[in-house]
Amino acid sequence: MRTFNIHEAKTHLSRLVDEAEQGDSFVIAKAGKPKVKVIRLDAPEGKAERRFGSLKGQILVPDDFDTMFADEIEKMFDGEE
Repeated sequence: MRTFNIHEAKTHLSRLVDEAEQGDSFVIAKAGKPKVKVIRLDAPEGKAERRFGSLKGQILVPDDFDTMFADEIEKMFDGEE
């Protein structure tokens, strides 16, 4: 992703906005430090970060999870009630 300093972004703002509209986002920096990211308004949002283990201790999975209701499911497939 391209980065422009504030002065350069002000000078070429119209062109940069047109490019962002076409999907070419960019960053505006001040004193070399990135400050804002410019993207088109209807750009798809990035994927949410997955945090594995964030519910640890809050959910209990039974030991027989893999075989739960196996008899009932087998009866349904066999057409029994």
